Formats: sequence, structure tokens, C-alpha cells
Amino acid sequence: MWLDPNLSVVFSLLLAFFVVYISIPSIVNVANEKQLYDLPGGRKSHHHNVPNLGGVSIFAGLVISSGLFVNISESVEFMPVLVAIVVIFFIGIKDDILIIAADKKLYGEIIAAIIIVIIANIRFTSLHGFMGIYEIDYVPSILLTGFVVVVLTNAFNLIDGIDGLASGIGMVVSFTFGGWFLLTGFTNYAILSAALFGSLAAFFSFNVFGKKNKVFMGDTGSLILGLIMSVLVIKFNEANISYKGVYTIESAPAVSFGILIIPLFDTIRVFILRVSRGQSPFHPDKNHLHHRMLKLGFSHFRSTSLLSIVNIIFIVIVLACQSLGLISLMILNLSLATIFNFIPEFLIRKHKQRSHV
Repeated sequence: MWLDPNLSVVFSLLLAFFVVYISIPSIVNVANEKQLYDLPGGRKSHHHNVPNLGGVSIFAGLVISSGLFVNISESVEFMPVLVAIVVIFFIGIKDDILIIAADKKLYGEIIAAIIIVIIANIRFTSLHGFMGIYEIDYVPSILLTGFVVVVLTNAFNLIDGIDGLASGIGMVVSFTFGGWFLLTGFTNYAILSAALFGSLAAFFSFNVFGKKNKVFMGDTGSLILGLIMSVLVIKFNEANISYKGVYTIESAPAVSFGILIIPLFDTIRVFILRVSRGQSPFHPDKNHLHHRMLKLGFSHFRSTSLLSIVNIIFIVIVLACQSLGLISLMILNLSLATIFNFIPEFLIRKHKQRSHV
């Protein structure tokens, strides 16, 4: 490491922020000239043409910053991770410009997952005692990890429906994981988290508060965000097997679920609803939590703020209650998430009843 670890993390964050911040105006200009917009209508929650190539800047900030500050000699798996990011980048950019079929996008995600799980060898090797299972055999490990990578990649893609939500939740989660990695000496993953946080923070400022240079992250950004989150959560769970110290996390899988509660629970809930209606789990609809918030009359910013605060509350709860045990903590996660899910539904029904009186 050619810099003090703490400085490397700080500089990674600042450089990523700078790269994204200075690149977005140019990207918006090109998108305007080439008419590369996300058009309003249908399920869309915006009312004007908005460039959707913000993910290009996120990709640049993340790759440049982490590439400069991550110590490759200490993290041989980092190069395959970069390759997986590039694969997702091309899948996303093609979808943002030309629109590709859902199955083709899924194939690209599976290829990226294979690179991460098999080539980079970033995979779950233990269930941390869940149902009495600790070490997982190689093949089940690959299948489980690949499934998680694809689910998380899609989870962030699915919540990217209103201004700031995917990037806001992404900042909350990357800050949480990054802070733990820094405290426990996993500096390279703290750098990766910081690069992601810095990239998302700069993007957030344009996406939420931008007027002239307002931009969406598109599939390019949301898929990359989900992919990096899967890498961080796998490493977080694996690190808590080997790391023994004051910051060891008990019930790491359940804690991870709580840290990622908004994208994970929303995705699981929507997939179950779609399948129960005989639809494909990837069939688009307006059943996401953020759609319900808009239906209640909340603005994009208020919806994003509220959902981000809820995610932070869950993080505090799972960290405070980690000693409950893996199954008990997972039950607590699901119970609280189910209760929270019914609150907007209850309010919507109340509003409909009043309107019919």
C-alpha cells in the first residue's frame, strides 16, 4: 500500500466523487445531442425527457478510483471483479441505448456472476451455523453465491424507479460495509466501498437536485451498483468467519439481510406477488414500495428520504440485536419488514375508503 490505509480510503472517495461530478455535464450534453433519453410514460414516474447515461459516470468513477488505490498484490480477486463490472457495463449501456430482452440481460448477469464466483473465487463457504450447517461444499457454494449475485444485481435495478432511491440506499449500504471493512483491516474492500460511495454521492446531487444537468443512472448504473453490493456482502460474510476481534459480527447472514432490507425485501415481495398471479417474476408493474409512496402523495425526495431512513433504522436494529442468533434475527428482520410493508398499503386503502364516502 503506497498510502496510509485511511488516506487511501479518503482519497478513493474524493477521486470517485470528482470524476463523476465533472463527467456528468459532458455526458448530459452528449445524451441531449444524440437524443438518448429515458422517455416519460407507462410505468415511468417522471414527466420530461431525462438522459439515462449517468451509469457511465458511475462506472468511470468507480473503476478509476478503486483501480488506483486498491493494492492488487494483496487482492488478486480484484482484476476478475473489474472484468465482471465491464461485462455488466456493456449489458447495461446496450439496454439503456437500444433496450434488450430481459433474458439476454439475465445471461449477462449470469456471466458476471460466474466470473466473480469461479474466477475471482469470491463465494460463500459457510452458512454460519444456519440449520446446523457451517462449511458448504464447492458446488452448492457456487450455486448459492451465483444466485445471490444475480438477485442483488436485479434488486438494485428494480428499486431504481424514483430519483435518488437506488443511489441513496447504495450510499447507506456502502458506508456501512465500508466502515466495517476499514475498522477490521480489510482495507481494499473499504477502498472499493469508498469509491462506490463517492461515485453515488456525486451522481445523487445531479439526479435529485440537478436541473440543467439532471440525469438518471439507467440500467448501466443500477446493475453495476447491485453487482458491487453482492461482492461486498459476500466478502462481509466470509470475513466474519476469519476475523476475530472486537468488531466481529455475529449472525452475519441475518445482519447482511437487515443492511440490505429495502432492496432485498422489496424484490422478494414483488417477485412473490408476480409469480402468485401467474406472471414472470421480471414482469414490470407498479407494486414496488416506491410506487406506493408516490401513490400516497409523497414526492420523489420525500419517498427516497423515508425509505433510506427506514433502511438505516434496520441497520441499527440488526447491529444492536446480532447476538439474538441467526434464525431469531432473520425472523425479526422479516417480521419488521412485513409490518412496514403493510403500513403504506393500509394508508392507501384508508385513502380509497375516504374518497368513496
